[in-house]
Amino acid sequence: MVGFLVGEALRDLRRAGRVAASAIVLITLSLAALGGFWLVSSNLDRAVARWRDRVRIVVYLRREPSSPDVAALVERVRTTPGVAAVTFVGKADALRGLKQVLGKDAGVVDQLPANPLPASLEVTPAAAAATPEGARELVARLAALPEADEVAGSVDWVEQLSHWQRLLTTIGLGVGAVLGLAAILTVTTATTLVLHARRHETEIMRLVGASEITIRLPLLLQGMMQGLVGAVLALGTLVLTYSLVAPRLEPLVNLTLGLSQLVFFTPVGVTALLGAGTLLGGLGGWLARAGREP
Repeated sequence: MVGFLVGEALRDLRRAGRVAASAIVLITLSLAALGGFWLVSSNLDRAVARWRDRVRIVVYLRREPSSPDVAALVERVRTTPGVAAVTFVGKADALRGLKQVLGKDAGVVDQLPANPLPASLEVTPAAAAATPEGARELVARLAALPEADEVAGSVDWVEQLSHWQRLLTTIGLGVGAVLGLAAILTVTTATTLVLHARRHETEIMRLVGASEITIRLPLLLQGMMQGLVGAVLALGTLVLTYSLVAPRLEPLVNLTLGLSQLVFFTPVGVTALLGAGTLLGGLGGWLARAGREP
C-alpha cells in the first residue's frame, strides 16, 4: 500500500510539471529567507546575552578611601537596589590595568609625576537593572552617594542591539510568511491540476470500491514531497552560504560583537526547517484536496 501511494504521488508530481517545480522554488526561497534571518537573529541574540552579562557601571570616587572604609563602602553599595555585585578598584590597581591595556607603550605611564587615575567601584547591575530604564535609575542612585564624583556606564547600546535583533526576526517572519503563502497557493494549484487530469481515473477507482483516503492521500503526499524537496534545497543553500560567508565575517563579528564564532542551526533547528517545508507543501495539497471533496 505504501509503495502504491508513493508511486502515485511521484506520478502526480510529473503530471504537475512546471507548476510543481515553481512550488518547490517558492518553498526554497521562503525557507532560505526565513532561515537566513533566523541565523542572523540567533547570533545577535547570543551577542546581546553576552554583553548584557558583561554590563558594568563604574563609580569614580572623589578620593581613595582607607582600608577600613573600603569594606563599609562596598557593603553599602551592594545593598543598593538593582546592584548584583561590587568590586573596589584602587588607584594602584587602575594604574596597573592601564599599563596592561597600553602593552608595549606602558613605559609612558612611568613618566607621569603622579598617579592621575581615581579609585572606583565597578558595579554589576542585577537583571532587573540591565535595561535602559533600570540602568538610569541605578546610575541616579549611585550618583547620589557622597563618595561619588562621577558615574559612567549604560546599557542603551546593548538594548539597541536587542532592538535590531527583534527587528530582523520580524522582517524574516514577514518575508518568510509572504513567500510561504505564495508557495502554498502554488502547491494548491499544482495539486488541483492533477485532480483535474485524473478525474476520470478517480471516478473509476471509486466505482471499484477504493476508499476516499486511498484516492486523496497521494495528492497530500505530492504536496509534502514538494515541501520536503524545497526544504532540503533551502538547507543546502544556507549551508553553502554559511560555509562561504562565516569565515570572512567572524573576525569583524569578534571585534564588534565579541563573538568568536558564528553558529549554524542546531539539529533541532534543521529538523524544524525540514518540517516547516513539509508542512507548507502538505498544507497546499490538503487545501486542494479539501476543495475537491464531493
